[in-house]
Amino acid sequence: MESEGSTVIVPRSFRLLEELERGEKGIGDGTVSYGMDDADDVYMQSWTGTIIGPSNTVHEGRIYQLKLFCSHEYPEKPPSVKFQSRINMSCVNQETGVVEPSLFPMLRDWQREYTMENILTRLKKEMASPQNRKLTQPPEGNDEGRVDPKGLVLRCCIM
Repeated sequence: MESEGSTVIVPRSFRLLEELERGEKGIGDGTVSYGMDDADDVYMQSWTGTIIGPSNTVHEGRIYQLKLFCSHEYPEKPPSVKFQSRINMSCVNQETGVVEPSLFPMLRDWQREYTMENILTRLKKEMASPQNRKLTQPPEGNDEGRVDPKGLVLRCCIM
């Protein structure tokens, strides 16, 4: 019999299935969404996210694409988060698009209860923060030439 204050730790795969189901249903006002990057990924590691920029900021009306990678240690450790779309934000590496954990408190101070939805929602809120809401942004559609850590140029084509 469990003590009154104990908590049940949900296995990684169940947790990710819950997040997938929630992501597929849509979140809040529809300005943040996420889902599996590859339906054949049985380990559920690779995810995509979308954030529509908040109103009354330089991000308004822009659509930002992100990649989230959940290692086998998720949710004990945070996923890696990378903007595929070019963006100028105080917590994002301008060359790689990586959200720097040391500059983004949610990743730096990660707790098991946090979710990918929480990350995307917090990034959207960060876009509207005083330090980011008026930063000059790269021209829209300027996703070409994003350099990944291996030095390869990533290009995206929507068909």
